[in-house]
Formats: sequence, structure tokens, C-alpha cells
Amino acid sequence: MAYFRRVMAWLLFFAGLIALFFITSRIFIPKDNTEEAGMEHVRANGILAEPPDSIDILVMGDSESYNSYSPLLMWKETGYTSFTCGTDAQKLTYTKTLLERALEKQKPKVVILETLAIYRPIKLDNVVLEELSSTFPVFRYHDRWKSLSPADFTQPVTATQTHPYKGHAHITKVVPCDNKEYMHPTDKAASIALVNQYYVKAIKELCDRHGAQLLLVSTPSPVNWSYERHNGIQKFADELGCDYVDLNLESLGIDWTKDTFDKGDHLNHFGSVKVTSFLADYLRDRGGLTDHRTDPAYSGWDQALKDYEARIPK
Repeated sequence: MAYFRRVMAWLLFFAGLIALFFITSRIFIPKDNTEEAGMEHVRANGILAEPPDSIDILVMGDSESYNSYSPLLMWKETGYTSFTCGTDAQKLTYTKTLLERALEKQKPKVVILETLAIYRPIKLDNVVLEELSSTFPVFRYHDRWKSLSPADFTQPVTATQTHPYKGHAHITKVVPCDNKEYMHPTDKAASIALVNQYYVKAIKELCDRHGAQLLLVSTPSPVNWSYERHNGIQKFADELGCDYVDLNLESLGIDWTKDTFDKGDHLNHFGSVKVTSFLADYLRDRGGLTDHRTDPAYSGWDQALKDYEARIPK
């Protein structure tokens, strides 16, 4: 009986602890997707305020994704709607979280994963903290105790703020890169850590369950890319059974004296125009996506494009 009572005491303790996590998570989670409300990565989480079932293409990954791809230029060329959920140094653990959030309201046909994230190291604490934070948001938003208000105890969770450029960073600064010949052919393949493979497979399973095709894309970057990494991703893509496009090997006309703002680490606006144009042709040729430009329900995209183009250097 004493052993039984100890077991029951421990079970009640853990049940109470879990209940406490659920209750505090409900209080601490931001009630809007704005910076003022305490939301993290507001640019990427702007997807939460897009109308339900309105996004055709989701783009995931680190800063390579949101600097290289422009949803509004994709709209201009094809009428496809898209959103870039990229964040700085994004690890695949958070990629999965962002995708799960987006899929609660959206039914994209294509999910593009920028492949540099596949080589970004994932530590055990990244896995544990992200899984805990996804189940109990209090672990993600614990710092909000300083700014809690009475509304946090009663207000429902909503999302009111999207991003004016649909997640894209519009940078026109130019800092040239000298390393123009960086894709040296080789048979070597850069290995992909098992934990990273696990998360890419989990992301693909998410896509499969929601009727989306996973497309792996490597955007141009002399600083970050190599033929060894290309071979590693190609081999992995073949194993996954998904398509892979390496734009470092395509004829995009990238001019590394003009199309980067940080010596070849990331593309600037001029480089993103070339990447987006290539992907527009690629996705148009693949088929399966709808041109919404004549649909009045999507007229807001035309206004967003006007505002975007007003910032483009003449």
C-alpha cells in the first residue's frame, strides 16, 4: 500500500505539473501575431494573418530564403500566391513548427525548403526546447511575464498583422563578391546529420498529409554552397522522392558584382528578381497552380505589389 500511495502521489504531481503548464501556456502565449503582443519572428509569422486557404506556395528556411525569393514578384509573373516563412539561422526544428502553424489555416500545393537549413547543426537542446515549446508555449514565451495584462487571461488568440512583402526582405544595398567560380565539380557528397534527415522527413510527411509537394531549392550563394553540398542534397532528395533544384548550377545571370548585399552570402533585390523569375517559370511548367490575378478576392495582392514596386530603384 505504501508503494501504491507513492506512485499515486507522483502521478498526481506530474498531472498537476502538466495542468499548470497548459494553464500558464494559455496565459503566456501572445494573443496577436504582432511584436507588441510578444510574438517571435513577426515577419515569418505574418502567414498567420493571411486569409484561410489563400496561399499556394510556402517557402521555408533561413535568411537565404527570405532574401532570395519575392512572393510579390511571383504574383506579378504568375498570379500564384506565396509567403516566405524564413527566419535568421532557422533550424529544421523551428521549420517544422512554422510549417505546422501555417498548415492550420493554409492548404498550399507546394512547400519550398531552402536547403542551407538542412546543413545547419541541430543540438539536443534545440530538439528538446522546440518540442517542449510546441506543446507548452510557456517555454517559448516565458519572458512575457514582464508585460502580461488582464487581457492575457481572457482574450482569445488571433492574428491581425501580415507582412507587406509576404515575408520577403527587400534589400537594394550592393556589396560585391569576388568569388564567382565556386561550384567546382566533384563526386564527393557532404553528409547530412541523421537528426537533420529526421526533421526533413518529418517535414515531407507533413506536406504529404496536407496534399503539398515538397520542393528542395538551393539559392545562389558562394559563401554557403558547394558542389559537395549539391551532391549531398541530390542524393537525399532522390531517397525522399522529391524534386530538387540547385540554382547555383542554373543560368540565372547572377552578377556577383551587383546581386549581393554582403559579398555573396545573400542575394539582394536584384538577385531575388532573377531567382523568383526562374522559379516562376519552373512552377508554371510543373503545373497544378492557379493564376488568381483576375479573381477579385485576391485584389489585395495587386495593391501590395504596387506598394512594393514603389520602393524598387528606377
